[in-house]
Amino acid sequence: MGLDLGYIDGQTPLDEEEKDGLLIPTIATRGELDEFEQQNIEQAVQWTLGRSFKAELIFTEDFIRTVHKRMYADVWAWAGEFRKTNKNIGVDKWQIPSDLKYLLDDVKYWHENNTYPPDEMAVRFKHRIVSIHCFPNGNGRHSRLMADIIIEKIYKQPVFSWGAANLSSEGDTRTAYLKAVKIADKGDYSLLMAFARS
Repeated sequence: MGLDLGYIDGQTPLDEEEKDGLLIPTIATRGELDEFEQQNIEQAVQWTLGRSFKAELIFTEDFIRTVHKRMYADVWAWAGEFRKTNKNIGVDKWQIPSDLKYLLDDVKYWHENNTYPPDEMAVRFKHRIVSIHCFPNGNGRHSRLMADIIIEKIYKQPVFSWGAANLSSEGDTRTAYLKAVKIADKGDYSLLMAFARS
């Protein structure tokens, strides 16, 4: 197809078959792709506004797929579908359903037993789901929207600001975000929780 996406640090490259899932043939650059994806994501955010979602719905595979589909269905044919290839990050493609089920079982337990304060619970969920890397692309943005849905719909708290910058482009904010994620990989969520509210 010849689409050059010019990946930056922390982005997961798409393979050629995944690139073939692009629904807008006029997109030729990363900037154009980001613009169309952002429009689609804003529609997904609008969909969440004014709706109430219960924990029993949010913590399901179906809801997780639906959110991804709403975020990317205008841009990618595979929106909402688990990835069929292995990446430089995430679990083996065959482990996605089982690892996601383990996460959903854990988060239901955390919620029912007030294991963590609301911000920490949402950020831990975000970190775990992005480390599974369910989808070919958009996992970081999807995980942040899921955390926003959890904190707003379940705990009635304001959504996270996530540094109030575009984390898809290079800069100090993205660098701080990736640093916080790497520290969370080692089990310390304090920096990622602080970043989520920065």
